Amino acid sequence: MLEALALANAIRGRLVSCVEVMTAYLDHIERLNPRVNAIVALQDRAALLAQSEARDQQVARGELLGPLHGLPLAVKDLMPVQGIRMTMGSPILKDFVPHADGIMVERLRKAGAIFIGKTNTPEFGLGSHTYNPVCGTTRNAYDQSRSAGGSSGGAAVALALRMLPVADGSDYGGSLRNPAGWNNVFGFRTSFGLVPTEALDGWLPSMGVVGPMARNVPDLAMLLCVQAGYDARAPLSTPGDGSAFQQRLATDLKGKRIAWSGDFRGYLPFEPGVLQVCKRALKVFESLGCTVEEAQPDYSIDAVWQAWLKLRAWQAGGALLPYYHDPARRALLKPEAIFEVESGLKLTAFDISAASTVRTEWYQAVRRFFEKYDYFIVPTAQLFPFDASLHWPQEIAGAKMQTYHEWMKCVLPITMSGCPALAAPAGFSERGLPIGIQIVGPNRAELACLQLAHAYDLATSWPARRLPGLLG
Repeated sequence: MLEALALANAIRGRLVSCVEVMTAYLDHIERLNPRVNAIVALQDRAALLAQSEARDQQVARGELLGPLHGLPLAVKDLMPVQGIRMTMGSPILKDFVPHADGIMVERLRKAGAIFIGKTNTPEFGLGSHTYNPVCGTTRNAYDQSRSAGGSSGGAAVALALRMLPVADGSDYGGSLRNPAGWNNVFGFRTSFGLVPTEALDGWLPSMGVVGPMARNVPDLAMLLCVQAGYDARAPLSTPGDGSAFQQRLATDLKGKRIAWSGDFRGYLPFEPGVLQVCKRALKVFESLGCTVEEAQPDYSIDAVWQAWLKLRAWQAGGALLPYYHDPARRALLKPEAIFEVESGLKLTAFDISAASTVRTEWYQAVRRFFEKYDYFIVPTAQLFPFDASLHWPQEIAGAKMQTYHEWMKCVLPITMSGCPALAAPAGFSERGLPIGIQIVGPNRAELACLQLAHAYDLATSWPARRLPGLLG
């Protein structure tokens, strides 16, 4: 399968038809998806081919809609797509079909995408392991006995196995970053407001954001061009559009200063081998002319973690509260969802204010840190992909995990900072399991993250160099 930009150019140049592209993708999905369960709510083939034929007619008339014209896409099952079932992985919503597109989906459609279905996600996106009682478990692209990560696990696996040219994802506690790292692709957690989304409360924003996933950085930037930009329905979305990401990604990186935080001076436990693989990736940046040194912002990471727990309970629990208050629907919630609601019910407004103050202090510490460093790099997870039959890891390197998300602590300080974080492949364990690194830049420095990641991608070519075994 061609990469997204190459495929779009082939359609534009009439070297291949949209019908041919759709047929090839649907045949490929039919062969591989039963092995991994990445794409759900797959739409009727005849209807998809009819849409593809209409796209071909537009090409013939010179009426290309945009950079995604004729490309098959599947949207993460937390985002509404008109006419396609949206379960969010919950039996409560197993029959729900949205009547309208969400803001980001609306943009993908206007850019010419054809929606073939959804990508699987954990129940309500809770937890970095993609399984739910409605659609089942998504399997890792490189080892089907292992977790795909989450909550954008279906998207990452579909990308890695060439079942999609690009994919969307969302990220609160690593949901774009961990599955990207665990499936040898790229995922980009963007700054708040860059990619607008609808929300029940538009004035007290969630720490969750939406971003692109791809197998190379130019494709990642192309999708971000489509997703980004102001929308009046999201009052805190940032001004402008995504045209900034159409700039050349090649740039001179000599002298750029990179901080590597690793395990945050022993605060975080890591499975043996993870840090070693990530440290080998750091040598690539040195070969590009960057300087790398071990450093971290001057602030208590444990204070950040404790504040994150409160903010997470308030935000995630608040969204689930109507289901919790209904005994029939509460019985259908998984324990982790109930944990968030009941943790939130114990908090006062003053607790939330204090946690938000910690987040602000952490942001300021990170901002000062970026006065010395251009980039900040940490792993995408604290362990390699775990057994897919588990709910979540109970311990790492002998350290017991107290909550279902504690094993993802290495991504949470970045969430709390509000900074963009681009997950890139770092390499593989001795058992052939992938892991990634987060390339973090200052707030709003998406282009700088893309530029460093692009040079790194050209130097390593991990997604093209190390294919999943299922691809033969």
